Amino acid sequence: MQLQQLQYFVAVAETRHFTRAAEAVHVAQPSLSQQIKALERELGADLFLRARGNITLTDAGEALLPLARRILADADTARHEVLELVQLRRGRVRLGATPSLCTGLLPDVLRAFHDRYPGIQLLIEEGGSHDLVRGLARGALDLALVVLPLPTASPALTTVELLREDLVVVSSPEAPRPGGGRRTVRIADLEGERLVMFRHGYDLRELTVAACRAEGFEPDFAVEGGEMDAVLGFVRAGLGVAVVPRMVAARSGRGLRVTPLARPGLHRTIALAHRSDVAPPRAARELQRMLLER
Repeated sequence: MQLQQLQYFVAVAETRHFTRAAEAVHVAQPSLSQQIKALERELGADLFLRARGNITLTDAGEALLPLARRILADADTARHEVLELVQLRRGRVRLGATPSLCTGLLPDVLRAFHDRYPGIQLLIEEGGSHDLVRGLARGALDLALVVLPLPTASPALTTVELLREDLVVVSSPEAPRPGGGRRTVRIADLEGERLVMFRHGYDLRELTVAACRAEGFEPDFAVEGGEMDAVLGFVRAGLGVAVVPRMVAARSGRGLRVTPLARPGLHRTIALAHRSDVAPPRAARELQRMLLER
């Protein structure tokens, strides 16, 4: 049973005339008649009583008519649903990002995406790169903003480098300036400073601790275990200093003193990742394009 056959059947049932039905569906009358006969053969029953100048439905035709109309309506709905997805009028994007990127990079890009495609639902998951890689692997995310290099034993992911971001030191304006008041701070100057530190598994924690150890000292934590907002709040309260991305510091500057790191400084590389074996949905590919062109 084909949708075209049901369409021809409904047209004849509504016009009670084969020629007018053929004109309504823009097909030659012999072709329409052949398709109706093929449908009757498949169903094993006549659908119309054909008397000269008088076409009526049989009992089988009466039973089929509401079902055929419903099937055609559902097919039409399906076509429109898919068309809306293809044209980005509806759909969703599941994007993972570290909390610092949610604070610094994403707000402006997501606002521009939402303005252009208001019917697309944006589902954002915050987490460290390890968690986001696992989310991509199990199909829970379409795209993720991760910090390179990826964790060892990562699944097959396609990554595109998005940006290389400087890290800076933030402190309370009421506290003494780290580094003795110089305009830049060396990593070595953080020895003896009380640090506000992110939770375990946080990319910035690992990067900062590794940089301190490379200078020959273990960092001293005033408080540890927070996410980005908590860390910034603790710094504002004067509990210590923290190393954060420049974009985050720029957006959260109220109540914070921002001091650049002296060359070579600290940097992190952000990449956009998706599974290599599955192409992202159309809406996710469009968000990917906007992120790369930002």
